Amino acid sequence: MGKKNLRKIIVAVAMLLWGQSIPLLAVAQQAVFSSDDVFNLEWVSQPMISPDGRQVVYTRKSMDRMSDKRQSRLWLINSDGSGHRPLTGNDVQESQPVWSPDGTRVAYIAATEHGTNIHVHWLQHGKSSRLTRLSQQPGPMVWSPDGQRIAFTMLAPEEPVVLVKPPQKPDGAEWAEPPRITTQLKYEADGEGRLQPGYLQVYVLDSIGGTPRQITHGAFRHAAELAWSADGQQIFFSGNRNSDWEHAFKNSEIYRANINTGEIAALTERNGPDYAPVASPDGKYIAYLGFTDRVQAYQLNKLQLMRTDGSAKRELLSDFDRSIDAIAWAADSSGLYYQYDEHGDTKIGYAGLRGANKHVADSLGGEAMGRPYGGGSFSVSRNNAIAYTYSTPHRPAELAVLSGRDRLRIITALNEDALAQRRLGEVREIWYQSSFDQRDLQGWLVLPPHYDASKQYPLLVENHGGPISNYGPRFSPEIQLYAAAGYLVFYPNPRGSTGYGEEFANLLFNNYPGEDYQDIMDGVDELIRQGIAHENSLYVTGGSAGGIMTAWMIGKNNRFRSAAVIKPVMNWVSKTLTADNYFNYADYRYPGQPWENIETYMKFSPVSLVGNIQTPTMVMVGTDDLRTPLSEAKQLYHALKLRKIDTMLIEMPGASHFIARRPSQLVSKVAHILAWFERAGGTGEITD
Repeated sequence: MGKKNLRKIIVAVAMLLWGQSIPLLAVAQQAVFSSDDVFNLEWVSQPMISPDGRQVVYTRKSMDRMSDKRQSRLWLINSDGSGHRPLTGNDVQESQPVWSPDGTRVAYIAATEHGTNIHVHWLQHGKSSRLTRLSQQPGPMVWSPDGQRIAFTMLAPEEPVVLVKPPQKPDGAEWAEPPRITTQLKYEADGEGRLQPGYLQVYVLDSIGGTPRQITHGAFRHAAELAWSADGQQIFFSGNRNSDWEHAFKNSEIYRANINTGEIAALTERNGPDYAPVASPDGKYIAYLGFTDRVQAYQLNKLQLMRTDGSAKRELLSDFDRSIDAIAWAADSSGLYYQYDEHGDTKIGYAGLRGANKHVADSLGGEAMGRPYGGGSFSVSRNNAIAYTYSTPHRPAELAVLSGRDRLRIITALNEDALAQRRLGEVREIWYQSSFDQRDLQGWLVLPPHYDASKQYPLLVENHGGPISNYGPRFSPEIQLYAAAGYLVFYPNPRGSTGYGEEFANLLFNNYPGEDYQDIMDGVDELIRQGIAHENSLYVTGGSAGGIMTAWMIGKNNRFRSAAVIKPVMNWVSKTLTADNYFNYADYRYPGQPWENIETYMKFSPVSLVGNIQTPTMVMVGTDDLRTPLSEAKQLYHALKLRKIDTMLIEMPGASHFIARRPSQLVSKVAHILAWFERAGGTGEITD
């Protein structure tokens, strides 16, 4: 690459980083969303409504410009929107608030100079106190029904394996660190690095503090979600305590532990995941999520019900063709509220124990704060008022309260100061048909903020990750930055996406990438047919599974002027045997282990297509990415360099698979992609 082109990229990136426009873009009448605005964003997470429904405590998240981190503080607000104030006022990381059953206290996790510990705030007195002095970070908490105890999970450390005793080190000598020995199947995790030896266990703590008491023991895998029995003598939890638990990693059961005797009984026994137990207020039932494992790429989480002794198991909503992600009991134990995705929108529904099923709320989400993924969270009070994160295409998550005769209030406006004066790109829903099998397909088109239909704009295709996931009409700073730079942004949900039923998502079983590629190209062709997009100005990007698809697309055709492949898998053999979740793919993605079926693994590997690529391609990855390791991105970069294809490798120092976790990295990611596209014409004049 010449010095002149390199200077152009550096200048473009610098201007984007400082929130300015690239010179080729027209000066807008009203300010558009810029990279500088990313640091001003705030959003609601983990809203917990009080038992009486009058107040909501929530985690207020933000981007901190000075520390370059995502911050979280607890705030309290009345359900009518009044009395908005910090819960504690402490300038530390706070999260996971949980109301006591009588509504007088809030337990939460705080990270201070004393470590990460459980704290309690007394609302009447406005005082907070640290209850624990833990050496490990506690997991999610749940109060006992009488409010006297708090149950939580925490790692119980184990001594690392030592094979040989090292020689005695002389006083003052500086020797190398001793070797690290690994014997576990799962020993590292993306975003965490190498895992400390030990096992997650269940603990109980008096609500006035003291020493936590360990309830579970043994070298077993336990999960974090807990529930108390109505009499406060039992704790329900999920895990796998079978002898082959380490290799049966897809399986989990619901267990009951007696907090006095330590006796543990399994309440479920099928092959498949059973998890997230929630006890009914009347003490009769346990609701939980799970399914019988049929070894598929995608299987629906089903709403399950049993009595607290494990008897009378049944499935609620057996004909409901959507996956259920979270559940909460109605106050009178007559049914459960549940969360699910439907055509790019995350919703709340209600399932009665006697068969009633109704839709309750839309637009849950807005917490991803990168790309327009689903998610969100909700909670229910004793009078069945619901607090949840409310998402729109033009705002991050705000706090919504639904109460009384379906009366909905949006009671926060955290981003009006930052976004009210910004012209954002309009988000349009589009539907089109697959040329392969005529299925209806959904996507979204985001217009540049000052879109003029009489003008021509370049089209930027953004492929979602997963691949079994979904995009939707949710606020996305990355998408808005692309639009502000002058691009039409198209993000589709091809086959394999969730929210369209099990059969649709499972079309990728032993077939990925497959016709999902054609689904995306059909969307591009539809936009061209409508005269919105133009054949000579197409660009493509995507991260993770979206990076896989981007590499696949440019290996299948040369229609794109430029591509940015972000944290891809290029080789399923090397990925499957090196990633942190290396054990998780065989049979569920492709038949057998790589060495048993290497031809199929390579058939679906984008590296098999690199000989076809002519598209200028930037490759980006985090140096600490354990999910799609750096070596995967290097395979694409090295292959293109050997073939003398215009390419560039961008490594984000210290970044994990969540490459945009830090605000500056989110901005830098988008800036580099836009700068790369500008080299190929970008938002310049479109010529036939």
